[in-house]
Amino acid sequence: MSSAIQVEDLYVSYHGNTALKDVTFSLEAGNLLGIIGPNGAGKSTLIKALLQLIPRDKGQVTFLDKTVKEIRKQVAYVPQRNDIDWDFPITVLETVLLGTYPKIGMFKRPKKNDKEWAYECLKEVGMEQFYKRQIGELSGGQQQRVFLARALAQKAELFFLDEPFVGVDLGSEETIINILKRLSNQGKTVTVVHHDLSKAENYFNKLLLINRELIGFGSVNEVFRPEIMAKAYKGQFAFMKEIGVSV
Repeated sequence: MSSAIQVEDLYVSYHGNTALKDVTFSLEAGNLLGIIGPNGAGKSTLIKALLQLIPRDKGQVTFLDKTVKEIRKQVAYVPQRNDIDWDFPITVLETVLLGTYPKIGMFKRPKKNDKEWAYECLKEVGMEQFYKRQIGELSGGQQQRVFLARALAQKAELFFLDEPFVGVDLGSEETIINILKRLSNQGKTVTVVHHDLSKAENYFNKLLLINRELIGFGSVNEVFRPEIMAKAYKGQFAFMKEIGVSV
């Protein structure tokens, strides 16, 4: 079976300082992958480098045996909330409609069926009643659900989410993870930058552990082990004990 995501020898640096080095892994379609690691480990850098949102120093990345440029329409990305201009004058429904643009084209007006599809995506995340609201009027959890709806509207094969659970309420978090699991069960490939280790075992079926370089990659049982986690978190033993990892 061909890989949904294939990464070979990836290196990334900022102003001459190494951010990621020698990252190599292969992920098959239908997996729900959590990217974990300590603060400053390069989790967000990795996802942005995969999508060519930042330059790579070296390395090869393919999605379904194609380059990012070749398969861009099939890749949906949900950035961190602090990367979004919440004051931009756009409604909830208009935000979700943006997810249809890769298919219909940037300079074509959405048709009735596109608007109906966007509304259906809002219903899936439980936000249809807010469709006329300006996005800045929503709570953090509501905003994150709207941007997930935008990703759903794209009808993508690969989904990348950068810290989707930060600053959201428990109800929104449950809604989001249930949708991500459903996408995975449908054969879609979902990659999530995640910081809360206490939920990693319940949320993902694969984990990628980094601290500027790849420390562990595989099933949750293979990666979520004391000797593997300690390599990434090093001296943070008290923190690891708090989340139930015996060291």
